[in-house]
Amino acid sequence: MFESIMEKFEGSPGQQAVVKLLLERGFSVSEDGRVVSGSIEIPNTQVAAEAGVDRRVVDTTTDAILADPELERIFRNISQIPSLMDLAPLLDLTVLTVAVRSAGESGIIAEITDRLAKRDITIRQAVSEDPEFTDEPRLHIITEQQVPGDLLTELSNLDIVRSIEIH
Repeated sequence: MFESIMEKFEGSPGQQAVVKLLLERGFSVSEDGRVVSGSIEIPNTQVAAEAGVDRRVVDTTTDAILADPELERIFRNISQIPSLMDLAPLLDLTVLTVAVRSAGESGIIAEITDRLAKRDITIRQAVSEDPEFTDEPRLHIITEQQVPGDLLTELSNLDIVRSIEIH
């Protein structure tokens, strides 16, 4: 899906930067062409600064999105998911970040969460980065308890795991 969206903006790196930002942040486009998060409008100057483009590039990108029925359907319905990752230290939670060898494999989340569940470790949130949006997607699991060292070793030894970090 990501590739087909980006192809529609081929030849315009600026518009691709805006589209990538919208997708990464879960920003949608309102019916009047404004970038929004829920019902909160985000000024185009702010979007442009974050994407590293001129404000007018944001305007032309949102116009192009609304002019394409497929893109409009996608970008009118995007929403954000609140993340506990930055709050974890304040809430006494643990963040387990897993880099995998091949993000396209099935069962990665199940394999890791099953091993946590068998140790009665409560998972508050699991967020998997989309391999289409990032070169090295990772799985972030926020737990209520500390993850014991022997379990970290067990997880690290799985064929699917490239590396593990604890925060």
